[in-house]
Amino acid sequence: MTDERPPQCIRVEHDGPIAVLTLCRPESLNAWSWESARQLGTVADALRFDDSVRAVVLRAEGRAFCAGVDLGMPSDRITGRSPAEKVRNYYERFRWVHERFRVFSDLPQPTVAAIQGYCLGAGFEIALMCDLRIAADDARFALPEAQVGVSIDAGGDLRLAHEIGAGNAKLLALTGRRFDADTALRLGVVQEVVPRDELDAAASGLAREIAANAPLAVQGIKRTINAFVERGMSDTMRFEAMSAAVEFVSDDMTIGYAARAARETAEFEGK
Repeated sequence: MTDERPPQCIRVEHDGPIAVLTLCRPESLNAWSWESARQLGTVADALRFDDSVRAVVLRAEGRAFCAGVDLGMPSDRITGRSPAEKVRNYYERFRWVHERFRVFSDLPQPTVAAIQGYCLGAGFEIALMCDLRIAADDARFALPEAQVGVSIDAGGDLRLAHEIGAGNAKLLALTGRRFDADTALRLGVVQEVVPRDELDAAASGLAREIAANAPLAVQGIKRTINAFVERGMSDTMRFEAMSAAVEFVSDDMTIGYAARAARETAEFEGK
């Protein structure tokens, strides 16, 4: 009998008042999937009511934080009996993912991302959901969706605009260009850059510094700041889900992914 249990995507450990979430599929560069989103939401649901946890660290095994969407997961294929139904199915799946992500991004406890290596696409979007980000000096960031013919679907562009302004967010999202840790620090994408071998200690130290403060005060500060910067986010995320659903059934997406797999330059037709 075939073992059809889904792979473990996120490992949870507790270090005193710190919950450490580890993306644990290093063989795939921690590529993101629907199952990853489900597990993140499940973990966040448990942490939400755990009074022993005062801060959360999100880290990853291996040489990459997350290299983007896992293109090799058959269960992640979205189908439909017609183009209209396929758009609808993408839309509802994106909304489902947004609901899982919202549980994580709205955790009462502050979250710290520890980022090394590739932090691309969906991986970058996950990192942007954290309250604070520390990058190793080898970190590389990008939102490359436009290069493969799809739009951003999980709010990474919106969160990036909140962090670094609309102009810089458009520059990075419309070009899909990669940028290094020093550029991320200069733009305000991350709050600190450290040598690779100091990353875990730096993230843990920051989490412990936060955890030493009054938990209700810390949570109130996070809640208030988020309420200010995320005004209109729910409505905009719903619009983003619909907008992205259309692009995910376009001919350009097929052209873009085929070109990326063949390491060729895509010639998009706008259809």
